[in-house]
Amino acid sequence: MRKKKKILVVEDEAHLAKGLKFNLEREGYDIVVVDNGQRALDALAKDNFDLVILDLMLPKLGGLEVARQIRAGDIRFPILMLSAKSTDKDREIGLEAGADDYLTKPFHLPELLLRVKGILRRWEWYRQPVLDHEKFHFDSMWIDFSTGQARGQSGEFYLTTKEAQVMKLLVGKKGAVVSREELLEKVWGYDPDTETRTVDNFVARLRKYFEKKPQKPEFIVTVREKGYQFIAKDSA
Repeated sequence: MRKKKKILVVEDEAHLAKGLKFNLEREGYDIVVVDNGQRALDALAKDNFDLVILDLMLPKLGGLEVARQIRAGDIRFPILMLSAKSTDKDREIGLEAGADDYLTKPFHLPELLLRVKGILRRWEWYRQPVLDHEKFHFDSMWIDFSTGQARGQSGEFYLTTKEAQVMKLLVGKKGAVVSREELLEKVWGYDPDTETRTVDNFVARLRKYFEKKPQKPEFIVTVREKGYQFIAKDSA
């Protein structure tokens, strides 16, 4: 029998927390609810969860700080952030703090359920080993996919969750062309037909990390009208 996915809901609005618990349990998830940030960190330290649904505005310890502390301990753990703040800047701050996705209140229940399903599906994919080992070496650089730590042209640093996911997909299919549509679907969970510059912006950032001349890339190469190709070999 397949084990239920366990989700931690961190929400101080009692009626909303109750509704989330009821509807997520109807979908077959095992749900634990806490009402402040410190209790969230305590619960995560004591038990194994597959996802946290995290309200931004919380008593005692805010959602942004909770997300940062989670991300400091696990570069890959899935976080869905909920907030009444709806500006692009608010969303950017939430994602930079470590959220995998950001949903504005009030939200439609079907959308939340789809976001949860998508994040868990991507989490399962990301947990699969990229190779037979997690640390990939190329040229004089490396990426540790278990921690997100990397060495680029300017020294050691940490990739963000999305940066690590993009590199994992490219490295895992090294030598093959990876389309923008596949990157959007697996890393962001977007409909593959979505028109967006998101992928191109992330690739440009990764090239600054790993390419000697980002405008003339050697490793992360554009294949016109098709996508991107990672062509370096593992040098370990």
